[in-house]
This record gives sequence, C-alpha cells and structure tokens, in this order.
Amino acid sequence: MPRCIRNVTVAAIAAAALVYLIRNPAGITYASQTRLIALRFASVVTMTGPPVKDGVIVIDGDRIRSVGSGNRAVPVGAEVIDMRPLVAIPGLIDAHTHMTYFWDPASGTRPLNQPPRDPAQTVALSEANARKTLETGVTTVRDLGAGRGTDYAMRDAINAGRMTGPRMFVAGSGISGGRNGGPGAAAMAALVDTRIKAGSNWIKVYASRGSYQSVDTTQTLTYEELKAIVDAAHAQGTPVAIHSYGASGVRDAVRAGADSIEHGIDIDDETFAAMKKQGTVWVPTVDHNRYYVDAKDEYGFAPETIPPLEEYIQKNFESTRRAMKAGVKLAMGSDAVYSMFGQNTRELGWFVKAGMTPAQALATATTTGAELLGVQDLETATTIPAAMLKMTGQLGVIAPGAFADIVAVEGDPLKDIQAVITGVKTVIKGGTVVKK
Repeated sequence: MPRCIRNVTVAAIAAAALVYLIRNPAGITYASQTRLIALRFASVVTMTGPPVKDGVIVIDGDRIRSVGSGNRAVPVGAEVIDMRPLVAIPGLIDAHTHMTYFWDPASGTRPLNQPPRDPAQTVALSEANARKTLETGVTTVRDLGAGRGTDYAMRDAINAGRMTGPRMFVAGSGISGGRNGGPGAAAMAALVDTRIKAGSNWIKVYASRGSYQSVDTTQTLTYEELKAIVDAAHAQGTPVAIHSYGASGVRDAVRAGADSIEHGIDIDDETFAAMKKQGTVWVPTVDHNRYYVDAKDEYGFAPETIPPLEEYIQKNFESTRRAMKAGVKLAMGSDAVYSMFGQNTRELGWFVKAGMTPAQALATATTTGAELLGVQDLETATTIPAAMLKMTGQLGVIAPGAFADIVAVEGDPLKDIQAVITGVKTVIKGGTVVKK
C-alpha cells in the first residue's frame, strides 16, 4: 500500500487545494514545485482511449505526470485526494464566446443599452464572466469578437495570473461589410494585418447579418472578399472564423477556405461534403438563440421577434443533425454574452438530441476543440503566435504531459451528457482548483 494515502471528502477538497494546488495569490505556477498530487476517481475519461476505472491522475505543477488505475498508480510520497465516486473528464473548450460582454442585472439597464465604459473597467468587470465560465468546466475559450482591445487585455491578464479565467484565444474586432457591403477584396489584407499585429490569435469575419433578436441571413461580404481575408490570414499563419446566419454566406466561406464556420441554417449537402473534405469545423451555436428566447425580457425584445428566433433554432438544429450524419466536424460553441455565462455547455444537449452519443458530444468540447485551436501539440502548432507558445503541452485530453485541466462530474458522462451540463462538482485548471 503506497504511503501517504488518505481519503478526503469532496467537501474537504478546498482545504487540501489551498495547501497543495494553489501556488500563490497570483496563481502563478513555479517550476520548483515538487510535491505530487494524486487525484483518485471512480473513472477517468481520458479522450485518448477507454475510460480508466479506479483512475488515478498524478499532477506535477500545472501538468499531468501520469494516468493509471488503482493503488499501484499512486507514486510513493504523493498526497492523495480521493474524489470517488466522481468521474474525471478533461477541461472543456468553448469555441465561441464573447467574454468582455458584461452586464449587471442590478444596474437598471438592459444588456444592449448600457452606458459606455472605460476599456480597463470592462476588463475588470468581465472577470465575473470568466469565473462563471470556469464553473461550467470550461477551462479554455476561443473569444470571437471584442472592441477596444479588451479581449487582448483579458487574455494577457489571465495568462499572467492577474485574473482568474479560462485560457483565451482571441480575435479582437471582427471584419464586417456593414449595411452597404464590404470595402472590397483589395482592402482586406490590410485589415487582417492590423488585427494580427494588435495580437489576434484568430481573425473573425462577419459574412452576413444576424445577431441578437435578428435572424436576418443577408450575406454582406462577397466570396472574393472572404477569399482575400482567408488568404491574407493564412499567409501569416493565422486561422479564420466566419460568421454567417444564412446558407449562401456559409457556402462562400467554405469555398474561401475558412477554418471554422459560425452559425448557419439550410446548408446544402454539397457544402457539407466540402466541409468534411477540407476539415472545416462547424460551430452551429444552436443554444445561443434558445438563450435569447429565454432572456427576452432582460433584453426587452419585442414579442414579434420571438417566433422568427424559434423558427431559426429549429432550422439550425436540423442542419446540425444533417451535418452530424454527413461527417462534418462539430465543435461546442455557446456564443455566450452578458447573462449567458454559466450556460456554456448547454449546446452539448442539442448535439445529443441531434443523434450524437454522449461520448461524441463530449469530443466536440475536448479533442475537436483542441484540434480547432491548434493546441493538441502547442510545441509544433503553426497557428499560434509566439506569445502563446509558452503553453507547450496539450488540451482536451487527460494524458501525460497535458495541462492539468480536470473536471470532476457526478454521473457517467459517457451515458448521460447531463453529467457534463449539470453535474460539474470540481474544476481544476493548470493544477489549480478554480471551482471547489
């Protein structure tokens, strides 16, 4: 029997975590940390193979040292935290958020008519969004659109340990055509270059109308403009995410070589076939319109805007079902804004309803999300700027060398996806407990 094994109830994890897992008040992990922590679970869903029964995850600093089963997997001298009967899954990835969209329900305002704020104040307030996101088990996000450099500042504050939140891959301000069309293909390279130099990890493009209570699918950028954006971004090793509510914008975005497509309805079989062939990832964000329907009173949406939203949800869901059957890669994206943070994983329920197994749905928020971000192996990734390469390792899996991003859930996530959506009990990001 290995030494130093002791059982710790889930309720007592906080005390153990404060002593052994939290590095310092700033949240910075020091390389000199030598104490090993062995977390013991009823099962570990690694996403790299079959679940490990009586699983043991050994954490060394912010990394996973080993994954094994039973007493023999516990290193001599390790401090053991027994979390059975909970099940471990990797930290989740939300592929579409807007983390700096903050709103205080007690302010007497509505989300879309708040008075202007200083960017620094927006960043500080948005830590509340970040914490709510972590509490859902999401330890990494791709943030697709923010103004005045607030997403850059938030990402950098989290990376430096000055703010608690998920890792952020950000896009800065999106490129759009406006009501009168785009500025022309020749202007696109300069717009892309400006964003990359400012610090964007992704380029976000608005190829159609459609937002909040509006489900207008009108395309606003031409194929030539989209192709110019993608070519300019890819020439600098930066991936592109293209928003389109309608089918024509999706079709042109895929033809242009976008790395991911956001939203979309009525997508034709030919476009789905091209997405599968090219490896284009689709982030349908079905649940974000469900959120707008539920939050209609918060926003003050007119009654006549709700039936079109509900119709769009059904068309979006039907396209998701067809995409899944066609073999298109799907990634979980919430499109969370304002009061939606904390609901980030509800999209997984739509995926299961569309025909996925719980395991397939979980992959959309782990391995597929990591592949989309180019962070399955950050040391060799070509789509991540140098500032992000310090995070060498892996996300979306529980494996030796990966970041110690671990979510403990109640229930069997491979049998019931609700274990992931509503059963999160503890969240560890980079070896530090962020939800007890």
